[in-house]
Amino acid sequence: MTDVAQREAVSVAPDAQVSPGASKESAALGLVRPEVTKPRSRSRRWTVTLRTLVPAAVLGLWWLLTGTGVIPATKLSSPATTWDTLVNLLLHQDLLGDLGISVARAATGLAIGASIGLALGITVGLFSLGEELIDSSMQMFRTVPFPAVIFLFIVWFGIGETAKIALIALATLFPMYLNASNGVRNVDRKVVEAARSFGLRGRQLVRHVVIPLAMPSILTGLRFATGISVIALVFAETINANKGIGYLVSQAASFNQVPVLVVCIIVYALLGIVADLLVRLLERSLMPWRGQVAVR
Repeated sequence: MTDVAQREAVSVAPDAQVSPGASKESAALGLVRPEVTKPRSRSRRWTVTLRTLVPAAVLGLWWLLTGTGVIPATKLSSPATTWDTLVNLLLHQDLLGDLGISVARAATGLAIGASIGLALGITVGLFSLGEELIDSSMQMFRTVPFPAVIFLFIVWFGIGETAKIALIALATLFPMYLNASNGVRNVDRKVVEAARSFGLRGRQLVRHVVIPLAMPSILTGLRFATGISVIALVFAETINANKGIGYLVSQAASFNQVPVLVVCIIVYALLGIVADLLVRLLERSLMPWRGQVAVR
């Protein structure tokens, strides 16, 4: 019976090879050591090529449609005209200064809104009393579109920077709150109990166990919040702005300057890409182990 069992074990995986570290006894029984094959990763050059494929196709289609006159210049400027306008704005109209003002507004509002959302989310996720007091109100207010409160903020804060930053903070508060509270709620309670058995309590438990385990959801909320901060910036800079990208948009719309509008749209898009890239880099720094456990 032993010989039959050995032959059956060998016949189950006829192509399998015994690894060098396998014991002689395992080799005699026909057993093999399983080897995990790592997925093949693409080269950096190939990855960059794939990432630029769709933008390059969009640029080519844009060039074709505007160059052949399918889309007239009064509707959409050509890439060449847009480039010339960009250079003119950089050299003669202080585009970088306006960009810096807009970035400062978005970053300040994001910092305030995301911090409040994170604090409220952790409170609601940790304490049932916090959920009973806060969650229902947050769920109610998050359905109110933030552009709808622009005029109310003007009445409260005036037409200065405070109203603009408050609007961005309001827009970024809710995505951070939702993801942070959901991440804390979904922390494995067995891990928490194990940490308590080792003497962790209170702030130490939250800092060393709860927050690290909820970090994926928190960073997802931050990614959403950074994207929404750029969208809110567009609306915020309609509040009597005399500097910033929104000011350029309003001026270009008043004088029907299509190339300037296209440049401003591209700048907003690049702001969103850069913001998302920064959060991705932060994710790699705070959670280096994620690259080892990801499916792809």
